[in-house]
Amino acid sequence: MNVYESAMKRIEFIFSEFDNIYVSFSGGKDSGVLLNLCIDYIRSNKLQRRIGVFHIDYEAQYQMTTDYVDAELAKNADIIDVYRICLPLRAHCATSMYQNYWTPWENSKKDIWVREMPANSINENNHSFDFLRAGMSDYEFQDKFGVWYHQKNKASRTACLIGIRTQESLNRWRAIYSDRNYRNYKDFNWTKEIAPNVFNAYPIFDWKTEDVWISNGKFRWDYNRLYDLFYRAGVSIDKMRVASPFNDWAIESLKLYRVIDPNNWARMVGRVNGVNFSAIYGGTTAMGWKNIKLPPGHTWESYMYFLLKSLPAKTRENYLTKLSTSIMFWREKGGVLSVETIQKLKDAGVKIEVGESTNYKTSKLPVRMEYIDEIDISEFKEIPTFKRMCISIMKNDHLCKYMGFSQTKDEMSRRKNIMEKYKSLL
Repeated sequence: MNVYESAMKRIEFIFSEFDNIYVSFSGGKDSGVLLNLCIDYIRSNKLQRRIGVFHIDYEAQYQMTTDYVDAELAKNADIIDVYRICLPLRAHCATSMYQNYWTPWENSKKDIWVREMPANSINENNHSFDFLRAGMSDYEFQDKFGVWYHQKNKASRTACLIGIRTQESLNRWRAIYSDRNYRNYKDFNWTKEIAPNVFNAYPIFDWKTEDVWISNGKFRWDYNRLYDLFYRAGVSIDKMRVASPFNDWAIESLKLYRVIDPNNWARMVGRVNGVNFSAIYGGTTAMGWKNIKLPPGHTWESYMYFLLKSLPAKTRENYLTKLSTSIMFWREKGGVLSVETIQKLKDAGVKIEVGESTNYKTSKLPVRMEYIDEIDISEFKEIPTFKRMCISIMKNDHLCKYMGFSQTKDEMSRRKNIMEKYKSLL
């Protein structure tokens, strides 16, 4: 089977096993393809059922994205229930060393909103989410929404369909192949239980970028026309992003807003700290992109501590905590590397300990080692080096995604406990 046939087989399985289904729709190419796959399946099989469409509207986004979302939701209104979220949820911000997050749709900043709130949105004035708390992040809200949607519809089993592809990033690969103790639905590794009888499902996890555009062309599906402008601007198909413009994925292309969407750009500059600087220097050595050079008289380790001293105390401690966690991980557990990469480390004289097996679902081998200053190999991003940490700091990568970090269970648990504490006080 090709990837399209495999995806349709997975969708058929989901519709036969789950009585409650919704699609997480961002307005990007991957979630757009996934939504179209589901819509086509329902219509071609003449199913008498509806699905939910969950969309977080981040306020600051391309007008073309808003237009595309509006059109897709409107033309399929006969078979979808729309949950267009316009709530003040904390979203990751990489434009400033002082501001880890920004919050769209804050009522206190209504006078500087990038655009007007959609008339059909779910917002602070009309929502019925009993789990919503002040300061909740967008990722936490997504998980809790699944449980809420399950209970609201009194479902037996709920599936949230998410259009992520493992080709996109290491974090997305880990969503499928994580070694954490997630329970799959009937042992299908493209599903993950997030709560009792509530599962995330990733039907297009094995698609390549080319598959997305082949499908759009072959089946004449509509898509976000912003991608056409990206293409004309010379952005490669693997680098096109329509996510929140202030996160680390979008920084390199932030400058395109000034040309593509000048009306929204003028408001974005005054909305979040550091946006204009990031638009000018994003994608350059000033923010950790391209080939950054080590200042004379420094090692990468000493340069890292120099950079850390220039940061606010809270931001500095965040990076130091991440660094300490990473050092202990590589020292005690070890990261998985290919045989070829292991040999390159040995050839470079790096002291390593290679294990025989790992709990990861991979053929790679676990390698324990200490942090090194840098190494000139193609697998640079897989090796624990102080240079990578320097790059993370210069990118304002507060979550250290460039270092391979995702939110930990401890971080999520700590946030949950804080929320419960203040809930009881209120």
